[in-house]
Order: sequence, then structure tokens, then C-alpha cells
Amino acid sequence: MALELRSSKVLVTGGGGFLGTHVIEQLEREGATEIFAPRSAEYDLTNQAETRRLFESYGPDLVFHLAARVGGIFANQKSPGTFFHDNMAMGLHVLEEARRAGTKKVVIAGTICAYPKFAPIPFREDDLWNGYPEETNAPYGIAKKALLVMAQAYRQEFGSNFVMLFPVNLYGPKDNFDLETSHVIPAMIRKFETAREQGSEEVILWGDGSPTREFLFVRDAARGLVLAAQHYDDPEPVNLGAGFEITMRDLAALIAQKVGFSGKIEWDTSKPNGQPRRSLDVTRAKERFGFEAKVPFDEGLDETIRWYRANASPS
Repeated sequence: MALELRSSKVLVTGGGGFLGTHVIEQLEREGATEIFAPRSAEYDLTNQAETRRLFESYGPDLVFHLAARVGGIFANQKSPGTFFHDNMAMGLHVLEEARRAGTKKVVIAGTICAYPKFAPIPFREDDLWNGYPEETNAPYGIAKKALLVMAQAYRQEFGSNFVMLFPVNLYGPKDNFDLETSHVIPAMIRKFETAREQGSEEVILWGDGSPTREFLFVRDAARGLVLAAQHYDDPEPVNLGAGFEITMRDLAALIAQKVGFSGKIEWDTSKPNGQPRRSLDVTRAKERFGFEAKVPFDEGLDETIRWYRANASPS
């Protein structure tokens, strides 16, 4: 039975973040009127007492657990313990307090980093446990994957309606463009735009350009999460993706062309590549709750670049 958003009290953890802001906008488009998106300064979800205080004070019917410690390869390499602890603690506390509070449903955002380093292409949900994740972000991926086990265990023991989705790499307006913590698309946009503005002759990027990635526009991801909240109630994890892959070399050339950078692209092979390939099988999302990506990659990139130039371009 479909969940009725108009009459539900909705809690969005991480609601001030990149994905969270778009999920809130999608919820509002779907008619939700009671949405609470507390900031970490109000409720520290790594602290169980604070998390309990949140659930006791608000009493949500539906929770989107999007709060996470996230970042690119550099950030994951710099703080692997923090990434594991904070993501594990937040998920542990949110699911336990949702159970205690009798929350009707929790939708958990996982990560593509949970998949094995050499998972067969395209990644299928049944392959999640067939190997160890790529080393540079394994602590983050494993912490998130452990929440799938917890969600399924709580469903089995307590009847909790916890569902978990695994979005592929996201991009779009309001992304994080800080080079120390950003993911690949915002990092490339900033590097190429800065180089164009400063008249630089080259841009240096990490790795050798051979890895592939799949990218999902953030509004599509938000729509997928809300569709799952409304229509998906099963224990199996579900991929959210666009069903394509592109090499880092081709991605760099495309972004350079779009921002008008005509210099040389150099690859620093002393830096890690990350996972060799990423591309998802997105069949389950379509079959279970009718999700398909709608925004073409070319259009999504153009919109992201426009947003960056209007809002976050360095002076």
C-alpha cells in the first residue's frame, strides 16, 4: 500500500546537504507539509542520547536517513576512521531510535562505494557481498553496507519497515565544490573553470583517466528515494542509477569543452584511480517502484555548470 506523504510527519536527516535539499524539494512537490530537517548543531546523530531526543521530540512517521560523512578519494584517505565511525554511529542510532519510537518507515541512502572493487559490470544488488570494496573508500562503504544488515535484521526481529537504496555517484546544482572534500564532477568543474579564468595552460587530474563512472542527476536521485518511500516495502537493496558509464578521460574532456578550457589535461598517475569501473544494473528500481532516470547527462552537466558559475565560482 502506498504511503501517503500529505498526512505524514517526515524527518530528513542530512536535510541541509546536497541530496537532502533536493529530497525536501521533491517531498514538497509530492504534497508533504510536515518536514523536519534538523542540522547537526541541533542534534548530533553520532550521539545516541541526542538521536533519542530528536525522535522523542518530533515523533516522525517517515524518516529519510541521508546524513553522512562524505567526500572524494582525498577525504576518504585522510580520515578513514572518522568516515567509518561517523557513518556507522549515525546509522546505528537512527535505526535503533526509529524502532523504539515506532516509526512507520525508514528509507536509508547507501553508497556505491559499498560494492566490491571488482564487482561484475553492471553492478547487481546480489553482488554486494562478493568481495571487498575499493580500498581508498572501503571504511565508508563498509559502514554503510553494515546498515543494510541492520535494516534487514530489524525487519526480521522487530518487523521494522526499513528499506535501503544504493545511489550511484550523484551530481547537480548545490553540490560541494570544495576541492578537498568534493567528488569528481564538481572538482573537475571547479578546476577547469578556474584554469579558464586564470588563463592556465594545463589542468592536472588524479589517476590515469581509465576508470569509468556512472552518474545520476541529484533531482532524479531525490525522486527515486521518494518513490521508494511511497511504494517500496521489501528487504532487498535497490540500486539507483542512470544505466551508463563514462571514462574519467572522456568526462574530463567533456567538462573542459563545456566550460571553455582549451589547455592541456595532465594525469598524475602517482595518485590513485579509485575503483576501476562503476556501472549499475537498474532493473530492480524500475520493476519494484517504477524509477527511471530522466535527466540526460549532457543537460545535467550544463545545469550544474550554470549553477556553479552563478553561486560558487571563486572570485
